[in-house]
Amino acid sequence: MIKKLVIIAATLILSACAGPKVTRVQPVSATADVPYENVLVISIFDSFDGRRYLEDEIVKELMQRGVSAVASTSLMNTKTPMERETFLAMVEAQQSDAVLVTQLTGFTSSTKVIDASPEATHIIRPTYYYNMWNVELTEFVGPQDLQSKHSIVLSTQVYSVSSKSPVWAIESSTKLTRDHQNRGDVSFIADEAKAIVNHLSRDGLIAP
Repeated sequence: MIKKLVIIAATLILSACAGPKVTRVQPVSATADVPYENVLVISIFDSFDGRRYLEDEIVKELMQRGVSAVASTSLMNTKTPMERETFLAMVEAQQSDAVLVTQLTGFTSSTKVIDASPEATHIIRPTYYYNMWNVELTEFVGPQDLQSKHSIVLSTQVYSVSSKSPVWAIESSTKLTRDHQNRGDVSFIADEAKAIVNHLSRDGLIAP
């Protein structure tokens, strides 16, 4: 079953992120035909927009390193079935030598109510008495807000087209703190893409 990418819901926003922590799950196979030069990038989430955003970021990082790469979402629409035959047809049409697949493998979340930071203003006036002052304090406290903390694990594998088998795999975990009163920032997706491609290069799957 395809899992929903709840981490990019438009009602949430990243307010703190330590960056992804990457663990190598499968080292590069001794028989892998690396480095790869033409990669089909696939993300498996329920949200088409989420898939497209992550794929585009990975493609951008790969192309900056001189690797030819294509996002699967650029070759399909929301009605195209996400099945093996669809992606095999893409591989053949693009003449890809490798396929990079990323999917959500872990997600936990907790939410709590937080108080807004109070804002205070002071008006100080002298009095008729020596060394005595009249202090007027006005304090404003905003409405309570909701803060969500998320733990996300993405699994990324590289498949060799020639051997039709996985040759490398990593897991990247990210911890996020999100504030519901702000919206629109999904920069952690770009951080995930950079981490994935950095490790591809580091492990020799693409040319340095």
